[in-house]
Amino acid sequence: MENKSRRGFLKKFIGLATLGIVNTNALGSSDIPDSVREKEFVEFHGQKGKRWGMVIDLRKCVGCQSCTVSCIVENNIPEGFFRTIVSDYEVVWHNKSRRQPLPRLCNQCEHPSCVTVCPTQATYRRDDGVVVVNNNVCIGCAACVQACPYDARFINPKTNMADKCTFCVHRVDQGLLPACVETCVGGARVFGDLNDPESDVSLLIKENSVQTLKPATGNEPQVFYVDLDSYLQDRPNEGLPTLFSFEKLGLQENTSINRE
Repeated sequence: MENKSRRGFLKKFIGLATLGIVNTNALGSSDIPDSVREKEFVEFHGQKGKRWGMVIDLRKCVGCQSCTVSCIVENNIPEGFFRTIVSDYEVVWHNKSRRQPLPRLCNQCEHPSCVTVCPTQATYRRDDGVVVVNNNVCIGCAACVQACPYDARFINPKTNMADKCTFCVHRVDQGLLPACVETCVGGARVFGDLNDPESDVSLLIKENSVQTLKPATGNEPQVFYVDLDSYLQDRPNEGLPTLFSFEKLGLQENTSINRE
């Protein structure tokens, strides 16, 4: 199924490029596009001098999915799709098992794969590091969806455009916290300015050993984890989305990882 999806995308992309609908010269560009630079609104450029990031303390996450629900409500996400979700694992080690929730979202990478493959420059990084999608330019080709190593993007069936977590920039630009941070019952999600050494996120990173997902990609995520299991670090997409029934998702009743 995945191979067919990739072949279909390539056929569509090549056809569009042949017709001159997409700008193949844009591939590899990671700067804010000129069409966006001409706009003066903060939602396009971001906040200069800031570098937004998030730390997720897995010692405090209980897997309640309040972040998932609040994100769906805040951003009007269609049923069956997610900008953030908590995957659930059973990790077995030395004949002992434990539950490990793993919150997942767009990692707002320093070197995002999605930006370099976007043929129309619809996906770009704001000056404050948040990766966003310009819906006025996106053609829904799904190049970014295929390129994301974190499975953090999807094509929104309502808009037929790429969709993803944006750290709720519409809230952040107004001085508010992302919805998932605001509603995290355990206080596991901490958001702030990585350029500020006294911010909560900077202090958490300084005072704890933190990890990122799939570091070998070289994407340099700006979402950090405290107490992330080394096995799950490279396999974040294998967990079970606990919010929905197993039957609906066609999954087994648990996702068990035996590390022995």
